Amino acid sequence: MEIKAIGCEPLQLKRMHVKDGHTLKVYQKTGGYESLKKALKMSPADIIEEVKKSSLRGRGGAGFPTGMKWSFVPKDSPKPKYVVCNADESEPGSFKDRYLMERDPHAVIEGMIIAGHALGSQTGYIYTRGEYKYLIDIMDVAIAEARDAGILGKNIFGSGVDFELHTHTGAGAYICGEETALLSSLEGYRGHPRMKPPFPAIEGLYACPTIVNNVETFTSVPQIIEMGGETWRNLGTEKSGGTKLWSISGHVKRPGVYELPMGYADMEKFIFEDCGGMLRDDKKLKAVIPGGSSVYIMNAGQILGKNVILDYEGLVAAGSMLGTGGMMVMDETVDIMESTKNLTEFYKHESCGWCTPCREGTDWLVKIFNRISEGGGRPEDAKLMLDICDNIEGKSFCPLGDAAAWPIQSAIKQFPEDFEKWLFDKTGSNGVTANV
Repeated sequence: MEIKAIGCEPLQLKRMHVKDGHTLKVYQKTGGYESLKKALKMSPADIIEEVKKSSLRGRGGAGFPTGMKWSFVPKDSPKPKYVVCNADESEPGSFKDRYLMERDPHAVIEGMIIAGHALGSQTGYIYTRGEYKYLIDIMDVAIAEARDAGILGKNIFGSGVDFELHTHTGAGAYICGEETALLSSLEGYRGHPRMKPPFPAIEGLYACPTIVNNVETFTSVPQIIEMGGETWRNLGTEKSGGTKLWSISGHVKRPGVYELPMGYADMEKFIFEDCGGMLRDDKKLKAVIPGGSSVYIMNAGQILGKNVILDYEGLVAAGSMLGTGGMMVMDETVDIMESTKNLTEFYKHESCGWCTPCREGTDWLVKIFNRISEGGGRPEDAKLMLDICDNIEGKSFCPLGDAAAWPIQSAIKQFPEDFEKWLFDKTGSNGVTANV
């Protein structure tokens, strides 16, 4: 498993290979909490302005400008304000946040305290998926270290600023990666998404102003304060500032977590040079899902020789999205009908059941996929699945419905031959026969 920076100095990965980098002692020796000291001397408005200048966009998948999101929190609200870290990381293909919490937990804490000062919040929560229990233990130790050192609690560094931080374990529901479902779960309710507006910045946790950001987003904040928003933005592009972590898995020789500058060119170079190329030298690249399972799948023709730029705008132009940066690489032994069936079963299982299009649509899609894999596929099944996807996409209560529809829509569009072979020949493109 590779953990390294390519094309830039390591920022997010600065302490990944430092012995005991997760401890307060080593964190401070390597510059930790100096940004917090600097931020505590700044006004909240100035901190938000630096984050705006940085062009930091949310690293959890949506890519919304972080500084703008923070500016939505009302300054004169009589209610308490909350800072929430979304550490649910349930997106198939994404595992970068796990390494940040495991090896650099104080960077998460520092970023959240700075956010708390910027927003006038005195309380923060780190919401972590239940399967990451060992990471909660690591975060709890780091929080205790910070509290004992006077970095958390009352009058931080003698600044008059108060901030307390708590961890909370989810119960293994993918839907709780959606910010409003996360807040419902944090309050003790079932993880169902909420209607927006009102947005969490106005009415979030306990109906109070709340900011929810991803782990990687918070760990970027101390870097921005340290070097200044414009300098950090210039590491990337004007619209997509800084560096980005990518989780690389699948058929490559060197999978792992890579830090790249936003705007890195290009995907082909990244896969075949930086990641060592295809796992098996005699196999060709067939497909890439670049941003976690919820984005459009790309075929080799969209990548090879196309200079696909690795940032938000570049991947949209190439026909997909950046998402969480969970890049899954597949060679020619993969049957796309089968892999898409696997993803659809995941979304059906993780649907919270709140709305009809998602609850019923994903169930029917799985039934059709099962029929196809059992040899009962019909020529019209591809169109039927697209029709069902059309009745899910944009018509569900939250983005999970879109996430379930997009892989199927793009798979049928980019790999029609894999579906046709199952529908007409009852076999997969890799020679797998129907499970009759």
